Amino acid sequence: MENTQAGTERSWIELKIENLKHNVKVLTEAMPPACELMAVVKAEAYGHGACRIATILNEMGIKAFAVATIEEGIQLRKNGIRGEVLILGYTSVKRASDLEKYDLIQTLIDFDYAKALNSQNFALKVHIKIDTGMHRLGFPCKEVMAVKKVFEMKHLKIGGIYTHLCCADSLQADDMAFTGRQIDRFYQLLDTLKKEKIKIPKVHIQSSYGLLNYPDLTCHYVRAGIALYGVLSAPNDETNLKLDLRPVLSLKSRVVSIRRVKKGDSVGYGRDFVAERDSRIAIVPIGYGDGFPRNLSNGNGRAAVNGHIVPIVGRICMDQLSIDITDVQGVSTGNIVTLIGAEECDDLSASAVAYRSGSISNELLCRMGARLPVIILRR
Repeated sequence: MENTQAGTERSWIELKIENLKHNVKVLTEAMPPACELMAVVKAEAYGHGACRIATILNEMGIKAFAVATIEEGIQLRKNGIRGEVLILGYTSVKRASDLEKYDLIQTLIDFDYAKALNSQNFALKVHIKIDTGMHRLGFPCKEVMAVKKVFEMKHLKIGGIYTHLCCADSLQADDMAFTGRQIDRFYQLLDTLKKEKIKIPKVHIQSSYGLLNYPDLTCHYVRAGIALYGVLSAPNDETNLKLDLRPVLSLKSRVVSIRRVKKGDSVGYGRDFVAERDSRIAIVPIGYGDGFPRNLSNGNGRAAVNGHIVPIVGRICMDQLSIDITDVQGVSTGNIVTLIGAEECDDLSASAVAYRSGSISNELLCRMGARLPVIILRR
């Protein structure tokens, strides 16, 4: 076994901070004037580490963040993150004191929720969510008077109003038409509120694909999630803006054992892989317990070793998997194996790996197991 950096003895995540900084610059330059980047760091910043990423972004001057839960918001505050922290999802009204204590911004998901939160008698910062057609969370866009009443609630300080575009990632004609209707409904609501003498707070409507496909919308924030981390959700996604986004995360492991398997012998659970020739099989200590999808078993998944792309063979286990290195010369124990890493090969980009597993890169990255150490590459 060759000498290794601490934390890379088994399997690990590598983060290229220069790529993160590059993505912030590229996204910011693509946004309309006076628009601010709101960094989405929910689900441990898509597997990159929420406090780690938010700290770096704070140092770069980013002052707005979005999370999914109150616990995620509190974690940021306890780690010294400054600026606005918007909770995109539901928080029990019983946690109102924590919302105030940690200076978090709560999304109002409907009128009854707003009334209940106001009745807790805490001075709370909130953003109003508008349902323009996704039918998930938010005030229905036709309930103008209900939205107006929220502005009159004594204990709620409304700092923003927003919606979410459910198919902004698609350039199909029907999807673009639906997105156009969502945008129109949102701005029609704002116009009606103005006529009711309501001062409109900060507005946001674009997530990553909202910016990439509808860059000319005039908003105060862009909620950048997956694009911030340098990848798209799927490898073949077409976008109107072609930005030079660079992946931040790579997933790596090492060869820990090499098995010589005779023709006709099997490898792994269920004997799913039976060698069709005398083979060399490398054992790699990473598995679905680390967040690497089990359905990439039996040749669905690939890896890079010594500059070559090789198949994953047999079933991926909780803690290890096998790769066929028969056609690769010079592989030995200790050699690095890349499971996710666009710099090795486009075929190993997060979006490509996720696509082969039947998912999207958002889910794949969020699943990266908590037991994986993280190596920070500053250059």
